[in-house]
Amino acid sequence: MDHRPRHRALDQDDIATTMLPRIRAEDPGDATAIIPKVAPDPGQTAYIPKFSEPSADPTAVLRKLPPRPPSDRPDEPAPPTPEDQPDAAEAPKGAIVVPLRPVRTEEGYRSVYSEYTRTTFGSVARTISRGTGEVLITFGLIVLLFAGYEIWGKAAIVNEHQDELNHQLEQQWAQPPPTVGPSATPAAVKPANGAVIASVHIPRMNKKWAVVQGVTPADIRYAPGHYPDTAMPGQLGNFSMAGHRTPAIWWDLDQLKPDDPVIVKTADTWYVYLVTSHEIVLPNAVQVVAPVPGKPGEKPTKAMLTMTTCNPKFNNYQRLVVHAELKRSQPVSDGDPAELKG
Repeated sequence: MDHRPRHRALDQDDIATTMLPRIRAEDPGDATAIIPKVAPDPGQTAYIPKFSEPSADPTAVLRKLPPRPPSDRPDEPAPPTPEDQPDAAEAPKGAIVVPLRPVRTEEGYRSVYSEYTRTTFGSVARTISRGTGEVLITFGLIVLLFAGYEIWGKAAIVNEHQDELNHQLEQQWAQPPPTVGPSATPAAVKPANGAVIASVHIPRMNKKWAVVQGVTPADIRYAPGHYPDTAMPGQLGNFSMAGHRTPAIWWDLDQLKPDDPVIVKTADTWYVYLVTSHEIVLPNAVQVVAPVPGKPGEKPTKAMLTMTTCNPKFNNYQRLVVHAELKRSQPVSDGDPAELKG
């Protein structure tokens, strides 16, 4: 026995007679009125009620609110009535009632926020404090940039000039020495100020510098300078030099210890000096560069070397002085000295 449900396909006539409303006979001309026309009820579409003009009284809105329906909980307190609401003059602490529209005065409209943005002692103090802070921060950045330039910017410039001076020195040494007549005096053969005369190597600092003649600010701008009235390298007396206390020149001169080598190279000779002492003096203590350091007028018996620089770092109200004594010398043709390699 067949228990399957019996169904049949609906044709267009069935759909027209069962699923769509019939067209009324009294309106045969309206053949498209499948869905009856229903006039909308204005009350059903008024979801948002029309607001009346705002009142100047901020609490008027509270008074117009409809009463809340009674609660299902008997122990819940009754809602406050408009009469129970606090007056605008007695607003809760911390609550500020701000009108939503400008206030009209005799002079025109006044912003509702004018009383909160007007200039007061507190606002002026905050403005001054904020401005002072910005100025101090800007000044601090300028100081940091200047310090960076003094440390790294000038070092790069000095290193570039040192490369050029060393190149000039190598070219000068490669040329044959000038012929000096028998009548020439020692003063006549002195190098001119600014001329490169030697190179100084300090193994402890792992650096070398070209040395120029003269100690004026222009002479020692990019290199240590030789005091013109002192002895030349290897001679009896005091071969004295001055250099700036910058990272590119004699920044770490205070790290030298006794017996540290200071090596000077000329066109044909290496001179190896060993550090004997160091001292800190005033800028006018010129006796440190005398032929016998600290003893002006005394006749020298040794070949000495003296290096002077500013002290402390970033200042110049003192002088750091390092003294060394000649230990030995060797020709350049014999190669680099052992102290330089070690």
